[in-house]
Amino acid sequence: MAVPISQMATVTKYVLTQKLSGVKRYPLVLMLEPLFRCNLACAGCGKIQYPDHVLDKRLTVEQCLAAAVECGAPIVSIPGGEPMIHPEMPAIVRGLVAQERYIYLCTNAILMERKLDEYQPSKFLTFSVHMDGLKDEHDLAVCRDGVYDVAVKAIKAALKRGHRVTTNTTLFDDANPERVRKFFDAMMDLGVEGMMISPGYSYQKAPDQQHFLKRERTRELFSRILGNPKKGWQFNQSPLFLDFLMGRREYECTPWGNPTYNVFGWQKPCYLLQEGYVKTFRELIESTEWDNYGTGRNEKCADCMVHCGYEPSAVEDTFGTLSGFGRTVKLTMLPTSR
Repeated sequence: MAVPISQMATVTKYVLTQKLSGVKRYPLVLMLEPLFRCNLACAGCGKIQYPDHVLDKRLTVEQCLAAAVECGAPIVSIPGGEPMIHPEMPAIVRGLVAQERYIYLCTNAILMERKLDEYQPSKFLTFSVHMDGLKDEHDLAVCRDGVYDVAVKAIKAALKRGHRVTTNTTLFDDANPERVRKFFDAMMDLGVEGMMISPGYSYQKAPDQQHFLKRERTRELFSRILGNPKKGWQFNQSPLFLDFLMGRREYECTPWGNPTYNVFGWQKPCYLLQEGYVKTFRELIESTEWDNYGTGRNEKCADCMVHCGYEPSAVEDTFGTLSGFGRTVKLTMLPTSR
């Protein structure tokens, strides 16, 4: 099972508590961006195109921990930039672990192996290593040769020390389904806990605007990749979200489920769009015109099927409908039954 039972139980209790309390819009995963600076310059990334005075900004330990408390989500994903550049990242992680939040530290793994001594293995901490395919595809995606080999070496070192490790993959229009399936085999052979996948969707600031996925192409691509899953594959995400990517379920976007906090504040309305910032999480929830966003409501959202908007919708389906709950149980227990 890709997600530990303790984590599943925590999320289940949290979601049911929100629903029984009548809360309509609740956060599931806090997207915590403590910096935008990175040691790579991927063509599909829109987070590193800021001027230097912005790239030099950092959230403090206190700001990060306060945001987690204010938001209250049981899971914290820490993307960037490259989080391991942040000199206080070990202290941020220790503080979040003390809050008993499940942390996914997203990293390109260039610095990971040399910094492993700064992180204590914990059920609350997972290194989520950015891997966009096999060696050729990954090194091309990150615009630097040799990064795949560095990441594989770091993954092996982290697993040897008892850390939880997953992979985080973004697929673009030029992805080859058979190569992606071989990549899944390679990652599971390494011994990672599970894999997370999502379609690449347009960052307004990204240099490469040619390879982001349109909605129909997303369904076609993911159906070819996931339609006949292998027994050993494990995915560290909602099975209903994978159904959605394949075009087997329809959801409306619920971006409040993955709110973003970064050096500018709480970002409206989601991780991808930048429609303004507010100072508090409550202000984000209460002042954002949520009905103005989502497929069919906003041209910027027309082709989006990204996890930050739709995985919370899939989780809501699991706990809000009998068909969603039954499908989730079936695919969790029998992942090859897809």
